[in-house]
Amino acid sequence: MKNQRNPKWSEVMMSTYSTPQVTLVSGKGLILKDENGRSYLDFLGGIATNVLGHSHPQVVKAVSKQVSVLGHVSNFFAHPQVLDLAAKLVEMTGDKSARVFFSNSGAEANECAIKISRRTSRSRIVATLGSFHGRTMGSLSLTGQPAKRKPFLPLLKNVKHVPYGDIAAMKRAVSRKTAMVIIEPIMGEAGVITPPAGYLAQLRSICDATGALLVFDCVQTGIGRTGQWFGYEHEKIRPDVITLAKGLGGGLPIGATIALGSAATLLQPGDHGTTFGGNPIACAAGNAVVDQIVKDKLMAKAKTHEKTLKSSLSKIKGVKEVRGRGLLIGIDLDQPIAKDITTQLLTLGVIANAANDSTVRIAPPLIVTEAQVRKFITLFIHSLSLVLERQGSRV
Repeated sequence: MKNQRNPKWSEVMMSTYSTPQVTLVSGKGLILKDENGRSYLDFLGGIATNVLGHSHPQVVKAVSKQVSVLGHVSNFFAHPQVLDLAAKLVEMTGDKSARVFFSNSGAEANECAIKISRRTSRSRIVATLGSFHGRTMGSLSLTGQPAKRKPFLPLLKNVKHVPYGDIAAMKRAVSRKTAMVIIEPIMGEAGVITPPAGYLAQLRSICDATGALLVFDCVQTGIGRTGQWFGYEHEKIRPDVITLAKGLGGGLPIGATIALGSAATLLQPGDHGTTFGGNPIACAAGNAVVDQIVKDKLMAKAKTHEKTLKSSLSKIKGVKEVRGRGLLIGIDLDQPIAKDITTQLLTLGVIANAANDSTVRIAPPLIVTEAQVRKFITLFIHSLSLVLERQGSRV
């Protein structure tokens, strides 16, 4: 594939991202097209965001109708879309005590969680090494990746990071002075790392014993991606706070913080706010996304695709492990060639992501078909073969 890096990028954009290799101009379902008319199979979904793919007719219809009726009102007023979406999220938790705060992103949802925890009159936070919770100064304080944190020190004080999945380390770190423990049900940016069975339930017990809030960052695992609404339900526990974004808007910017039980009453009028949070257009998209996931039984389909992907990919020579749940999958390789493979996949017309040097992450839209899953598997095998061949090896 000819390098298409856009020279205009560096003329107008800050250097926070590397110059994109491809400029995308349209999309339908899982198929994206670039400015030269070339097609790509989207197996990243805007990093687990476009759960209904691109230009889904129900999202387009909902957003178009809403923008023609009411675009923005601020939070001085209510509107039907925000009330309907909040009611859906409360129902998802299975707990009528749940209450919702809408924002615009996952980082903002986690900022709200931090402020909820401060209202416990405690200030210490425990998070995990390798985690990702956002890049605002508060959410970056929670993020357990030193390279992202170091340039912006000092961050929030009293944040301790412990190894993910290490319950003994968590027990040592959490005390009666801890305001909250924040955890991803599956660590996405770290390479789709799944915790040991029972880990999340053990965290619940630790938080119950110490009075700390248990916060699940479901920004990447949420809205059906794992075959569950949030991604922790298999442990049959209730968190105190859930944070969401990404898939909730199906491509439109929206975040949500859901507090349950006594945590739902901690923030008081004037404690927090946002201009655009709960915007009618973004909420209309969220309502359409949730309704379509239910109507088309997409969570059940995600579990079926998970079985196909794990069964097929785990048999490939050079693949060490296939991790994840539903359609959040990490393909762990026995060599540090993930970036080479995703580059090769892009050449073949497939979008995926190297979460780290040895892990290819995929998070396709939930509307992906069996044929598209099979096509990805075939092209992944071919890409791996080509990369190894260039290195002087063969699959």
